[in-house]
Amino acid sequence: MAALTRLFRTTTTTLSSLARSFASKPSNQMGYPKHHKGRIHGICHKGDRISFGSFALQALEPAWITARQIEAGRRAITKIARTGGKLWVRVFPDKPVTGKPAGVRMGRGKGGVEYMVAVVKPGRVLYEVGGVAESVAKKAIAVAASKMHVRTRFIAERGSASSS
Repeated sequence: MAALTRLFRTTTTTLSSLARSFASKPSNQMGYPKHHKGRIHGICHKGDRISFGSFALQALEPAWITARQIEAGRRAITKIARTGGKLWVRVFPDKPVTGKPAGVRMGRGKGGVEYMVAVVKPGRVLYEVGGVAESVAKKAIAVAASKMHVRTRFIAERGSASSS
């Protein structure tokens, strides 16, 4: 019985340490490091409505949005909506994109991971803003939209003053 208890203790300790190490790893170190390119089919059915804030930026066409673009949009919104309010980033770059350096000959396997992207379908909400006036939210989201290489639109919650 003591041996079983000892075995059980070590197993749970190992599992909890494994869970901790998994949680501490960033997304680009989990699972397989390289993905296929894939295709973007259809429209977004999950994440296409405002869930947290009052105003949002919604994508109108399919695209890959890089982690740098997402961060640039986040910084732009926080800079303008500095006086209170809350921002929710609704997309996460979880797809690695690989590339080979210039001047490298064909073959020798797939290149290394260059950057991470979020796969966005039409209708996907990218950012949500709450706790600010509509004029401030429109201005902040317009600046964030200029950082994206995808057509977007400003949407407001149905209970808000006006919808666009």
